Parts: sequence; C-alpha cells; structure tokens
Amino acid sequence: MATTGTSIRVTPQIAAEHGLTPEEYARIQKILGRDPNFTELGIFSVMWSEHCSYKSSRVHLKRLPTSGPRVVQGPGENAGVVDIGDGLCAVFKIESHNHPSFVEPFQGAATGVGGILRDIFTMGARPIAVLDSLRFGPITPGTGAGSATPEEIARNRRIFDGVVRGIGFYGNCFGVPTVGGEVQFEPSYSNNPLVNALALGIARREELFFARARGAGNPVIYAGAKTGRDGIHGASLLASAEFSEESQQKRPNVQVGDPFMEKLLLEACLEAMQTGAVVAIQDMGAAGLTSSSSEMASRGGMGIEIELERVPQRETGMTPYEIMLSESQERMLLVAERGREREVFDVFHKWGLDAVEVGRVTEDGKLRILDHGRVAAEIPAHAIAEEGPRYERPMGKPTATAAEKQAKTPLVEFARPGSDLTKDFRSLLASPAIASKYWITEQYDSMVRTNTQVGPGGGDAAVLRLKETKRALALATDGNGRWCSLAPRLGAMHAVAEAARNVACAGARPVAATNCLNFGNPEKPEVMWQFSEAVDGIAQACTALEIPITGGNVSFYNETLGKPIYPTPVLGVLGIIEDAERALGSAFQSDGDAIVLLDGAGKWSHAARDAYWKDFSALVKNSPQLEMAAIEKRLTGPSEDWRAFSSSEYAKTIHGIVAGAPPAMDLAAEKRLIECLVAVASEGAILSAHDVSDGGLAVTLAESCFGAEGLAAEVSLEGDEPAETALFGERGARAVVSLSPASLARLSAIAAQYKVNAQRIGTVTRGEFRIQYNGASVISGDVNCLRKAWSDSLAAAIEGSL
Repeated sequence: MATTGTSIRVTPQIAAEHGLTPEEYARIQKILGRDPNFTELGIFSVMWSEHCSYKSSRVHLKRLPTSGPRVVQGPGENAGVVDIGDGLCAVFKIESHNHPSFVEPFQGAATGVGGILRDIFTMGARPIAVLDSLRFGPITPGTGAGSATPEEIARNRRIFDGVVRGIGFYGNCFGVPTVGGEVQFEPSYSNNPLVNALALGIARREELFFARARGAGNPVIYAGAKTGRDGIHGASLLASAEFSEESQQKRPNVQVGDPFMEKLLLEACLEAMQTGAVVAIQDMGAAGLTSSSSEMASRGGMGIEIELERVPQRETGMTPYEIMLSESQERMLLVAERGREREVFDVFHKWGLDAVEVGRVTEDGKLRILDHGRVAAEIPAHAIAEEGPRYERPMGKPTATAAEKQAKTPLVEFARPGSDLTKDFRSLLASPAIASKYWITEQYDSMVRTNTQVGPGGGDAAVLRLKETKRALALATDGNGRWCSLAPRLGAMHAVAEAARNVACAGARPVAATNCLNFGNPEKPEVMWQFSEAVDGIAQACTALEIPITGGNVSFYNETLGKPIYPTPVLGVLGIIEDAERALGSAFQSDGDAIVLLDGAGKWSHAARDAYWKDFSALVKNSPQLEMAAIEKRLTGPSEDWRAFSSSEYAKTIHGIVAGAPPAMDLAAEKRLIECLVAVASEGAILSAHDVSDGGLAVTLAESCFGAEGLAAEVSLEGDEPAETALFGERGARAVVSLSPASLARLSAIAAQYKVNAQRIGTVTRGEFRIQYNGASVISGDVNCLRKAWSDSLAAAIEGSL
C-alpha cells in the first residue's frame, strides 16, 4: 500500500492497491472528468468497497420482502423501524465485525458492539438491549467432523475468550444489557470467526431521526471523540478482502473503542435531538467521515462542504486522506438549523464532548473537502454513495465426483432397538454446541435498566418489558452454517423458521426481522450461488411466515488462505407480546406438570412410517456396501430420512459425520405452530415452551429440566423409526410445552383449532431423568449428573487453557 500524502500521483497500480478494478478506476475518471487525486481515490475506494457499496449483493437483496403493516422504515437507513403500538417504535439491526475480531479479538468485538449501538441511537432511539451471534473454530479435541490440531484449538480459544470479553466490556461499560444470542463451533470458522451484533432501541414515532441533509447553508457539526489514525481502510481492506498471511500485520486497521465516551455521546445526541435544532444525524462508522458526509448529502439530494482544519484531531500531521478515511470510534456528524448551532454546542459541551462546526450544506450536490481553504477533494455525493458498481457475478453450483458424494453421505450406525443411549446423550449435552453458555453470559450484565424479563438461558428468546405499556418485546438470533453448507436455500429457511419459532416460544408474535449474511469470496461462482440460494430461502420463509426484513448487513470475503467459512446467514427476529405477564421461559415449573409435544406437521402415518423403516432397515442389513443410486431411491420416506439425520448435531458429535441435507421444511406447519404457541401463551394455557432444534427432542427435554433446580422428566415415546432419530432428529415445527394437567383440555382444543398435533409425552418429576421408547428405557440418569455434564464442559474447556 502506498503511503498517504496529498502529493502522490494516482496511477492504475495505486488504484489496484486500494482494491479498485481497472473498470472501476475508469468509471471514477469518467465521473470526475479527470484523474482523481490521492484523497479522492481513498474516498472512492472505501465507499465502493464491498462492505459499503454492497456491489455484489444488491441485485439479490431486492428479492427480500421488506414491507409490512408495522414497518416504518425498511432497508436503507441506519436501522430498521417497526411500529409496536402506543406511539412507540422498535429500532433494531444486526451487523458483522468479523475480520477485525480475527485480527484483534477484544477490540474487534468491542467496537462491533459500539458501532451497532450508534446505528440505533442515531435514529433517535434509546438502546435497551444487545444480542450476539458468534461462530468459532473447535475449542475442544475431537475426531471426524469436529477435529482440529492443538495449535488451532489454542488459537480458537484465544479468539473466543477475547471476543467474549470485548462484548462484555463494551456493553457493561456503556450500560446496555446483553440479553441473548447464540454460539456455535465448526472447523470452517477456525481462521475466520463470525462476530454478529444486534441492538434494539425504543423511540417515539414522532421523534425518529434520519440521515438526510437538508437546508442549504445549514451548519454541519462534528461531535464526539477526536479523529486519529486508527481504523484507516477498515472497511475496504479488513471487510472487503480475504485474509492472507499478512492479515496479522493489520492491527492498525482495527479501531479502539471507548464505551464511556459512547455513553456520553448517546445522552448528548438524544438531548440535542430534543431541542428541535437537529435536522439530520449520522454516525461515523465504516468509512468514517467519508460515509457519514456523502450518505447524508446523497439521501437529502444536497451537497456538503467540510473544512478539515476544523475537525478535532488527536494526532498531529494528519493528511486529508487520513482524516477522511479514519474510523475512530464514538463520533457523530449532525446537520443543525442555521442560527441554532449554539443550542447543539451547549448540549454536547454539557456532556464534556467536542462539538464544532466543520462545514455546511450546499445546493450543488457535491462532497467538497477543504484543507486550510484549498480543495482537497470534490466529488458528486450521489456518485460516491449510490452510483458504485453493481455486479451480477457468475454463479455455479459446487460440483462433486460420485466418490465425493458417497463420502459425504455415510450411513449413521443405529443401535439395536432398546439399547441404552445415555452415554451418547451425555456426550451430546457436553458438546460445545449444546453445552450451557453460562461461562459466556455470566460476563455480560443482562439486567441493567431493569427491562429484562427473560434473559440469557431463561428462554428461547430474550424478553424485554416496555415499561410505558403492558407489552413486551421478544428477540432471538439463529443460523446454521452447517446446514447451509449442505443446502443453502433450505438451511436459510430453517434459520428464519427457528428464530421465529423461538420468539413464538416466548409467547410473542413475530413481526419483523434483520439479517446478517456471512459468506466467502463473492468472486467465486460457488459462493455467489450459495448466497443467491440463501437469499431466496430467506425470502421464501419470510414471505410464508409474514416476517418482513427491515435491514441488516452483508459480510463477504470471510476466507483465509482460500478456505471459506460455511455460508452463514443469521436471522434476528423481533416479536411482540401483548401482555408482558404472559411471557414464557423454557424451564419446567412444577413437579407433576404435564409435558406435551406440539407438532405443526400434524399426526404421523404410522403405517407408512413402519413400511418405510422396515424396508430401509432390511436394505442396510442385507447390503452394507450399497450403490448410491439404490440408497437415493429410499430417501423420500414420510418420516425423517437418514440423510437429514446425517446433518444433525448428534451425527456430528457422536459419529463425526457432516453429510446429507437438512430436514425437509414445511413452512405451513411452522406457521401453524407459531400461531398456536402465541394463542396458548396469550390465554395462559401453558407454563413453559421450548422449541425442538439442536440435539433434537431429548436435548429439548433435558434443557427444560436444567432451567429449574431439581426438576426432571419421565417421558414415554412411541414410533417405528430408530430411537436415535426419534430422540435426536432435528426436524422443525415442533415445541415442548409444560402445563398443569387441568389445562390439557384447553390446550388440545386450541391446538386442534390450528391443526397442530398436541401429544402428551410425559410428566415433570424430580431426581431421575428417563425416556422410554416403545416401552424400553433408552435414556436414564440422575438429572443433576446430566446437568453437570451440560453446565461444566464449556467452562472447563476454556478455563483450562487460560
């Protein structure tokens, strides 16, 4: 990379070093009618980077449903906005900070939280919660699909520890609760962790603010922390390119956050907005002063002129290039009404923050940058912000040889009927993907501001009271990269469905979603095929479940040395509970309560299931070395087939297998189950709800016991499939609920109304956790021993290495 300076002559080689293609550089020359200078080249390079321009994804993202009766603001602003009643709006969004978190885990994760919080209060909303969705490489030794070298495990643990501490540091110091999220561990994330942060805020509808400059002559005000050299090219280099062996040398590209400064900035911004003197506001996130100024000007159809001499700086000798591209944290750019500047200054000075007039709004539509009165850059604002390249990149489905296909679809070895599966079950509970995440969540303050009704580990979704009303909001994040690697469209549909199901298990009706789409190099046809398939899966599921997408983030180039992550779309779904007192957790409540399995797919055809599994079992017994074509003929049975089971957490953990395909998706069944859960919760007919997902029904039952001290379960199941698929299969559209036996009739009536099968499968007990299958005991053990395996394993893996 060439050194920064105003006298550097721009050449195509320097443009290439900035990540611009020859065609993009030629387009810049055409827009300007001349060669760009070095500062202008830097501005174009960050604004036309993948991270800021979405040049590879926009043509696909427009297929997502983005409107709905509650949507106030969809994609295109700092965050999405949803009407939640009583004049209030929920403002929420999820974004990634993946690459910075690999280079410097603590600060990368911390500033990711800081950035998403600014997106929320920039809209005029007070943040009330943060959730996260995290992916790391294996942190424990394993075999098969979960194996990693000791060196990889040590690095993954270091990254994991740094990210968790960074999230806790920023949220705790800022004073916002971290109320939920999810964590997964897969080999593909060893060299590229995912750190996705979601923030939620509340605003009155009439007090929303938008980043649209207006009023020629209105002053442009810089507020917050001083500008330094940290974060330069964070968007264009760290977030828009693959990792290489040089990535560890890019620590200067990672910003350093100050949550105490951001807390002051929050209070000052909200107070300044209340004066009525603020016209528009935008945070200086990715691309810093460049993005905030050009985007505000472009959205408002105006221009902005900035004098860099007035920009507060904490380092001497900074060039226009460095000032414009710095991504120093905790900074805001505002447009105020002319003549009312003093009102804004007084508020920020009251909070001990810099606030200075650095420019003005103009009518000419240009972003003009002055350095001591001399023009350092002059570019049409709309060209920077909205006229970047748009690519319809080549797409191609990954190919595999017949031998590779067979290797990817091995047979899971089922135990003999009636076998004791307790040992396997204990191993599954202790696996990092299933085990308790208390080691993580105990580092977060989840109760600050006292809105949290259901916090981390308390339920399938976080629940937050709206103190001004009787309502509450529920939020959940979900994604399954392993499933998306096997079938991107189907895996993405499952991500939507599970997040919506989790929200419904809290008693909330899902109303909107935000997404963070994490993928590899978009210049590779197979990655773009995965991305397009995932977008279509999200669109199909969101349309069927009536959940519009209000915004989000695309993160490409999640690769290191050519090895991509699993395609990982993460969904954050927001739901509304009309009566906060009806919110549900996942824990069983009382000894003697009934346990019921709700199945949106309705009743199974046992005769069809029996014929299918009898045929398949005989096939496996008689022909252990089967031709793939012969097996394929038997993969469409009426129950969960073995291909779906081969993609389960059980198959990965116990057999080291990642193969097959995700379970088939029945969106109509998911919709029926969601409606049923909302109805029974609103009537107070059930006491807890927990969806069936990772680890299957057995894990769902155990986790429901672990949430309440001393409670266990006595469960009896019947079926014609192998016990492993009945216990550990991960087919969707199902949830386990508990209730008083006196409420069983009412639950059955409501379930019948929504065409949901409600089957009592057991009773809440104490002491012994037992599951019978077809009359034989298949899992049994002291609930406290099972809880210990589940609760201690993750902490032991991490703390033993620190």
